[in-house]
Amino acid sequence: MSPYDPSAFPPFAVTVDLVVLTVRRHALCALVVRRGEQPFQGRWALPGGFVREDEDLTTAAARELVEETGLCVDDPDARTSDPVKGAHLEQLATYGDPQRDPRMRVVSVAHLALAPDLPAPRAGGDANSARWAPVDELLQEGEGDRDGEQAALLAFDHARILSDGVERARSKIEYSSLATAFCPPEFTVGELRRVYEAVWGVALDPRNFHRKVTGTPGFLVPAGGTTTRQGGRPAQLFRPGGATLLNPPMLRPEV
Repeated sequence: MSPYDPSAFPPFAVTVDLVVLTVRRHALCALVVRRGEQPFQGRWALPGGFVREDEDLTTAAARELVEETGLCVDDPDARTSDPVKGAHLEQLATYGDPQRDPRMRVVSVAHLALAPDLPAPRAGGDANSARWAPVDELLQEGEGDRDGEQAALLAFDHARILSDGVERARSKIEYSSLATAFCPPEFTVGELRRVYEAVWGVALDPRNFHRKVTGTPGFLVPAGGTTTRQGGRPAQLFRPGGATLLNPPMLRPEV
């Protein structure tokens, strides 16, 4: 039996790309950076980059986020002057189309990050600028034929990755506590409802929503206080409970 010969296989690189979502001005927004280098110089892209030899995938994702934007997602070792703690980070999917990167064969492991009220990003690394953009704007302008023309706005296959990340968030909040990742540690039912409305892009009945999220034991627990930050009468504050599943699920309304 012949010994294993690494040179017999074509080389390829591994990258991480990040779909970073937050709610700003009652709209679901994604973080994008303007590329400062070729390929696709000047085009908007998701933050990300190549994985180093000594890194695992999650470490690489956290490092790239800090380097390109100055944002930290739940990584106490990341060096940033304005860290954001308590964010949700999960692996999204792997993308390996041989033609997805004109430089060489590149496989990307995308990650989904969610956090409340993220600050204005700071461009760095090979990014000329960074901004939060409504996902509807990015996906509308970035639509294109996956088998033909490159997406008009986003570089590489990032329109597809962004679309997959948004759909993951939209589907998971139907049955899980993921929507609370967009909220501060203590929040009102009305603030949570506005997260659902922003992510789904629909208006929800306040009474039905309140009954749904408070009807699952342990899904929300009282935080022991009230707030008037949304105006009107004082509203009770809640925090996520131990129950991570909403039973029965809150099905997404058809648009």
